[in-house]
Amino acid sequence: MQVFKFGGASVSSIDRINQVASILMSYKGQPLVVVISAMGKTTNELEAVVEAFYRGNKDSALTLFNAIKQRHLSTFHALMPSADGEAALLDLFTEVEWLLHDKPVREYDYYYDQIVCIGELLSTTIVHHFLVAQGIANTWMDVRDVLRTDANFRDANVDLAFAGVQAQGRLQPLLAQGKMVILQGFIGATSENESTTLGREGSDYTAAIFSNLLKAQSLTIWKDVEGVMNADPKLFPDAQLIKELNYTEVIEMAFYGAQVIHPKTIKPLQNGQIPMYVKCFLDPSLPGTLIHSTHLKSLPPIIILKNDLMLMKLGSRDFSFVGGSFMVKLYSILESLHIQPNLIQNGAITVHLCMDDKGDRTQRLASAVAEVFDVELEKGLTLLTIRHPTQELLQTLTKDRTRVLTQETPETVQVLMK
Repeated sequence: MQVFKFGGASVSSIDRINQVASILMSYKGQPLVVVISAMGKTTNELEAVVEAFYRGNKDSALTLFNAIKQRHLSTFHALMPSADGEAALLDLFTEVEWLLHDKPVREYDYYYDQIVCIGELLSTTIVHHFLVAQGIANTWMDVRDVLRTDANFRDANVDLAFAGVQAQGRLQPLLAQGKMVILQGFIGATSENESTTLGREGSDYTAAIFSNLLKAQSLTIWKDVEGVMNADPKLFPDAQLIKELNYTEVIEMAFYGAQVIHPKTIKPLQNGQIPMYVKCFLDPSLPGTLIHSTHLKSLPPIIILKNDLMLMKLGSRDFSFVGGSFMVKLYSILESLHIQPNLIQNGAITVHLCMDDKGDRTQRLASAVAEVFDVELEKGLTLLTIRHPTQELLQTLTKDRTRVLTQETPETVQVLMK
């Protein structure tokens, strides 16, 4: 049994959905779990819907959502010879439209998850019915019935014990019969049946969970690139393919912000010693990248850029050292708000936190630490991380930029710059 994950790029157009069907046709009759992301940039577009709704601009939210609705319906009609399955799509649209007619009375992250989760439900519904029409039998399943999470909206934690029972009871019997199961990535639900999401790029994590729970032979992540590259090829045209990586290197890359794999993906795979392949869905004949438990002798420099970050500068008000109780309190606040800084640096009486701007949560953090520290914010920064750096490369990539912070070890250098 294998697990496949198809990202948003692989289902972003009619031609690409046909390509996905072509790949799956070659596995017809084999036990296969297929995890699918939202189509193209749908998640970004749904985030705009959430923003408008939460600001109280109902008309704008509905207009933005209607554009998403019409595009999905157009894709469905272009793929399908009949209207089989359209009713299921319309029911999903209605769920969100009802919510958008209400007024927000809960926190932003709650509404984010209730609205954004629809992207994966729509894409999998369309692909499921198209595959059936192409003669590829499969079972569509709502992953929210399998992955129960806590209520930490936008970065929910999965109850793996519950998921294990559900996977064995719901999926294993189908797989034992050689069936293909279509699931959504990125989403789950609380015990109160409120939708949750697992964090950006969380579809990889979903696929890894099922790989572990079902003891898969392997996990294959299908992307629109050759495999894992040493830099984003859109930013660095001379980026090169890395044919083999180990779990440790990939989890380091993910931790520092590489968009290749979700940070939580590796642990379930490593625990089960399940190899992962990153392959190109545009040309399945390419070897891609193999990620497994192995010793690596040498790797090229790996470049990771994160933009639009903010720096929170904290200063002791009375010149007390910021060790001990100060740092304990700071980490407690970060944990309570579920904020993971990209970089932390402290001196005698100062602490610098580099982080993604989490909107409301960032403001709550600033308010909370202001009780202890003087707070200064700087936004619009870029964090450069180089694994296995060379000084020549570091100088080239920071040329004409102002360095705000630098941290360096023999294996990794990080520069926050503007």
